[in-house]
Amino acid sequence: MAHFKIQDIRTLEASPTIPANLSTKVGEMILSSKNITAKVESVNADTGEYRLVLQGTLTKEAIK
Repeated sequence: MAHFKIQDIRTLEASPTIPANLSTKVGEMILSSKNITAKVESVNADTGEYRLVLQGTLTKEAIK
């Protein structure tokens, strides 16, 4: 299992970031969650801009 810790949340908000690095950290966070949902809030077909919201609960190991 991935080793995401709650302290890693700050790295998710670092901007700009390399997509591969963000993908890795978000993937680790998802794998370290007890449950998770995703909601696409918006997509702009003209610009390609999107907004995705993830909501979940981290495992006890991740919040230590």
